[in-house]
Amino acid sequence: MDMSQADTKRAGAADAHAAAPTQGLASQGEVLNGSEILVRCLQAEGVKYMWGYPGGAVLYIYDALYKQDTIEHVLVRHEQAAVHAADGYARATGDVGVALVTSGPGVTNAITGIATAYMDSIPMVIVTGQVPTPAIGLDAFQECDTVGITRPIVKHNFLVKDVNDLAATMKKAFHIARTGRPGPVVVDVPKDVSLKTTTFHYPETVEMRSYNPVRKGHGGQIRKAVQLLLNAKRPYIYTGGGVILGEASAELRELVGMLGYPSTSTLMGLGAIPASDKTFLGMLGMHGTYEANMTMQNADVVIAVGARFDDRVIGNPKHFAQVERKIIHIDIDPSSISKRVKVDIPIVGDVKDVLIEMIAQIKESTTRADSNALAAWWNQINDWKKIDCLKFKTSDDVIKPQYVVQKLAELTAGTDYYITSDVGQHQMFAAQYSKFEEPRRWINSGGLGTMGVGLPYAMGIKLAKPDADVFCITGEGSIQMCIQELSTCLQYNTPVKVLSLNNRYLGMVRQWQQLDYGSRYSHSYMDALPDFVKLAEAYGHIGLLIERPSDVEGALREAIKLKDRSVFLDIRTDPTENVWPMVQAGKGISEMLLGSEDL
Repeated sequence: MDMSQADTKRAGAADAHAAAPTQGLASQGEVLNGSEILVRCLQAEGVKYMWGYPGGAVLYIYDALYKQDTIEHVLVRHEQAAVHAADGYARATGDVGVALVTSGPGVTNAITGIATAYMDSIPMVIVTGQVPTPAIGLDAFQECDTVGITRPIVKHNFLVKDVNDLAATMKKAFHIARTGRPGPVVVDVPKDVSLKTTTFHYPETVEMRSYNPVRKGHGGQIRKAVQLLLNAKRPYIYTGGGVILGEASAELRELVGMLGYPSTSTLMGLGAIPASDKTFLGMLGMHGTYEANMTMQNADVVIAVGARFDDRVIGNPKHFAQVERKIIHIDIDPSSISKRVKVDIPIVGDVKDVLIEMIAQIKESTTRADSNALAAWWNQINDWKKIDCLKFKTSDDVIKPQYVVQKLAELTAGTDYYITSDVGQHQMFAAQYSKFEEPRRWINSGGLGTMGVGLPYAMGIKLAKPDADVFCITGEGSIQMCIQELSTCLQYNTPVKVLSLNNRYLGMVRQWQQLDYGSRYSHSYMDALPDFVKLAEAYGHIGLLIERPSDVEGALREAIKLKDRSVFLDIRTDPTENVWPMVQAGKGISEMLLGSEDL
C-alpha cells in the first residue's frame, strides 16, 4: 500500500466510524459467528483503531476485520509494540486502547505491554487468541495459560468458553477498563468460540454485582479536608497521574488558583498544572526539584490528589514520617490510600467529582487562609528556589542532553505537540526541562519503567493526533528494543520525530554504577552500535547525525519542518552527564545530591 492509499483508507475509516456505533447496534438480532460478534462489539464501543499481529488462533477474527472498514487495524512488527501503541493512544486521548494478539507467544510477547499499562492505570482491552476449548490444558500447539499468566498484571481477565457470552463479556471488559481506577482487561477467545454462531445482542447497559466503584466522595470527609486546608500554615498541593486519568485538570487548576498554595506533580501528573503557573514548583521525588522536595518535607498540610506516595516520590517512608504533618488523600482506589503513608483524611471517590465538591465548599466557607502564614511559607520556598537545582554547565564542545530538551521546549512552545520517552536519563531530562502546559502531552512509562515504549507510544499518538507534532525522546539503548516499529510508521504514514540522546551508555545504569558501585561500569557501555542514520534510511525515513552543540537547533528546526516524514536524530551527547538532583535509594527526599560536588 503506498502513502496515498494509506491516507485514503484512513480517511474512509474515519468517515465510516462516525456511524459505527449505530451500525453495530442496528445489526442486533443477526446470527453471526464469534469473530463477527467481536468486531460488532468493538464498533458499538466506538473503537477507531486497534493494533495487533495475526496468528492461527485469531485468523477468524482477522477475517472478520477484513470484511469491515470502520476500524483501522495497524499491523505492528512485534506484539509488545501492539500493546504499547494502544497504550500510548489511550494515554493521549483518554479512550480505551485496543490490541489483538494470537495465542501462546503472541500473548507472552504482549505481557510487558500489559504490565506497563497496569502499573500506570491505563484503560485498555487486549483480545488474545486461545487454542480451541477442547484442547485447553492439553499443551496444544501455541497454548499458554493466558488467564493465569496475566492475572497479576490486569484489572480483570476473562476466558470466553461460550460464544453466547462473548458480547456481554466485551461490554463488561470495556466497562471495567474505563471506570473506577482504569486498567487493562484481557479477553481470551478460544478459536472455536470465534467460529461458532449465535444471535448477536450487545447489552446497552452493564451491571456487575461485585464491581461498583465509588464516584462521589464522602461529604463529611470533604468538609474536614476543606477546614484542614484553610487552616494550614504551610500547605502543599501534591498531584499525580490520577488527575489526568480522571480528566480533572480544569478543577485542579481552579483549586490551585483559588488558594494560591504551592503545588507539585509526580512524573505521571506533569501538565495537569501548567509548568508556567506561578504556584508550580516542578516535579518532586527522586529527580525532582530542590524546592518541590523541601516543600513536601516541611509542609504541615499535604493534600494528595490522584497520587500514591510511591517510593520514587517520598523516598524512605521512615524519613518522610519524621516530620509531623496532616495528610488529605483523594483517590478513586481505596487500596491506594494509606498503603505506604498513613493519611489523616482519606477521601475515596472520582478526583473530578471530589474537587468540584471541594471547590464549592471552599467558596461557601467563611474561613479564609492565613495570609501572613502563607506569605512566610512562600518566602521560605523562594529561598529554596534560589538553589537553581536544574542549572547545568553548557559547553561549546560536547552536546549536553539538557540543552537538547531545553531547545526543543523553546521551539515547540505554543504549538500542538506531544512528547513520549523511554526510560532512563533521557526520560528524567525530558521531565525536568520540558514545559508541559496541558495534560496528556507527556507520555511515558512511570510505574513499570519500561524501555522500548517511546516509539510505539509515538506511533499510537500520531495515528490519533495526525496534525500534532509527536517527539520521542529516547536513548540509544531504549530505542533498539522496539526499533523495528520504524517499519510500521512507514506503512501507516505516522511520521514521528525520534530524538536519540546517544551517550553510548545505558545512562541511568552508568550513573548508579558511578555513585553506588565504585564506578565499576559492568555491561553498561553500548559497544557495536548501528549507524542509526543508515538504519533510519533503510526503513524509509530521514536520518540526521548531530555531533556539535551549534548544530542542535538547526537539526530540530529541520525535523519539525518535515511534517510528512519520520526523522531520526542521532544526537551524540556527553557520556559523563548525570541527572541532578538525585535522591539515592534508602534516603529521604530532602537528602538530595545536587551535583557532582556532593559526591
